[in-house]
Amino acid sequence: MIMVLNNIEKLLEKYDNGETTLEEEHVLKNYFTSDNVAPHLEMYKPMFTYFLANQQEKFTKDVPLKTKRKIDYKWISVAAVVLLMLGFYFGSSFNNELGTYDDPELAFNDFSKSMEMISQKLNKGTATVGYLNEVNKGTSSLGYLNEIENTTNIIFKK
Repeated sequence: MIMVLNNIEKLLEKYDNGETTLEEEHVLKNYFTSDNVAPHLEMYKPMFTYFLANQQEKFTKDVPLKTKRKIDYKWISVAAVVLLMLGFYFGSSFNNELGTYDDPELAFNDFSKSMEMISQKLNKGTATVGYLNEVNKGTSSLGYLNEIENTTNIIFKK
């Protein structure tokens, strides 16, 4: 009995290190599923009985190997309608000669109006950015707090 117990303990050590063969693992499973397990090795018994029960489980459901593909015709028709609408829109816009001027002064006036409108919109957007200067002033005062913290760390030697 002592010889068998020493052999089981050596096999358990090999098992914990991941060095056992399948035959050695089978010996361990047989030992721990029997009724005469040493008291100090009782903690391994549930693990090996679980492995033995788990080994006997079988998967009984069917696994479908091929999936049926359904073609969703309504999305194909939606895509076709969108393509046709885009084709009509861009096809008609390319046929017109928009943006051409015979008179250079008229072209310059329209260009000036466009640039003035863009300038007004940009100025309106940059006016709201002016508040960021106030934020920068606030964050610069936080730098003084860091200096105070550094001096207190030096004084108290943290």
